[in-house]
Amino acid sequence: MRIVIAPDSFKGCLNALGVAQAMRKGVQRVYPESIVEMIPMADGGEGTVEAMLSSVPGVEVKVNTTDPLGRPIEATYGLIDNGLTAIIEMAAASGLTLLSNEEKRPRITSTYGTGLLIQDALERGVNKILLGIGGSATNDGGAGLAVALGVKLLDSQGKQLPPGGAALASLSSIDMSEINPQLSKVKIEVACDVQNPLCGPEGASAVYGPQKGASPEDVKVLDAALNTLGERLSAVTGTKLLELAGGGAAGGLGAGAVGFLGAQLRAGSQIILEVSNADEKIKCADLVLTGEGRTDFQTAYGKVPVGVAALAKKHNVPVLVISGSVEGPPDVFFAQGIQSCFSVSEGPGTLKEAFAKAQEQLERAVWRILTVWKLGSESAERKKI
Repeated sequence: MRIVIAPDSFKGCLNALGVAQAMRKGVQRVYPESIVEMIPMADGGEGTVEAMLSSVPGVEVKVNTTDPLGRPIEATYGLIDNGLTAIIEMAAASGLTLLSNEEKRPRITSTYGTGLLIQDALERGVNKILLGIGGSATNDGGAGLAVALGVKLLDSQGKQLPPGGAALASLSSIDMSEINPQLSKVKIEVACDVQNPLCGPEGASAVYGPQKGASPEDVKVLDAALNTLGERLSAVTGTKLLELAGGGAAGGLGAGAVGFLGAQLRAGSQIILEVSNADEKIKCADLVLTGEGRTDFQTAYGKVPVGVAALAKKHNVPVLVISGSVEGPPDVFFAQGIQSCFSVSEGPGTLKEAFAKAQEQLERAVWRILTVWKLGSESAERKKI
């Protein structure tokens, strides 16, 4: 029996590697002789570097950079492919978890620190950068990142704008003449799992600004400022950034990465599946297990279980989803190539209790589910005889 385990994290509870390890223990209770391949997944947010380095050979690199408010910090990114590919999480330098509730000020937070991580990777000679943009504390459209890489954002007096999204309201011109020349030699892929545009009622500021500390007035100011950036940057690059699906991801960094860096936006799960050579591993499997903290109607819109299931479906390999909780009509998941979805929950209890026992409950859930799966498989084999 060959089984591939490719789960996302159970956010706030277990990272993807922890989920995969618990699932593996459950598998081994039923199929002790099985060959198990673990592919911890992520969507481009916090934990992406850890997930990828746990499934492909690579190293961590520590860099002195700055947090969203410009304070010095040390952040980590990954190098794989013999140092030629960098895996960078913006959350490591520009993430919401780096700020207290009182410090969440999206008018002034900046992606400059993420730009410094990219700068370091360029200096090390990479030819590809995989940039995860989940979990951001910023709403500056990637302006700070661009400045760190040599771009000048100028007001009508020719002065450099201060950091932060609100300052972009005064943006008059963009000078990209001194941008790091290495960028033209590097392929950049951005892990982006949302389709929001840069501006408007479904844009970066309106949808994600409040969770970053934006008041209703802040949202209006930031939305107008990003619109100004979108217009100016579109004029410079010839790309229609205001219409770009995913342009509003990470406070507008989706649009900024395309405009300033020439990046390509892709589903985070697809990037990790490619890098980890999941296609070859799944093709040889008898069964695939995946899961996430909560499986619901949003799962169908490109989340990890659906990305994994699409790959398995191509090779006619069955997929079981085992998540912290499951809600929604089963036919939604069946249409994606998923055979069935299961919840880890063992009965009533508080969220705190569920988190505390998550690893052992997950192991037991896999054990129970695969015990039934094995009985069904053996019964089917007997009927063939």
